[in-house]
Amino acid sequence: MRTIMVILGFVLVVVGIVWVLQGIGTLKGSFMTNQALWTWMGVLAILLGIPVILQGLRRTRS
Repeated sequence: MRTIMVILGFVLVVVGIVWVLQGIGTLKGSFMTNQALWTWMGVLAILLGIPVILQGLRRTRS
């Protein structure tokens, strides 16, 4: 389960980065290019992905 959380978190962060880059117009060729909505959705995905990664990496107490 921890591995799945880490993978899911990384996917959220990577997708978020792509969305931010499309939203600010760095990655062109998409309907998302230069759309502020996708910039904010990307930031949200990154902010959701980081705690998921950290939770997956957290060691359990014995």
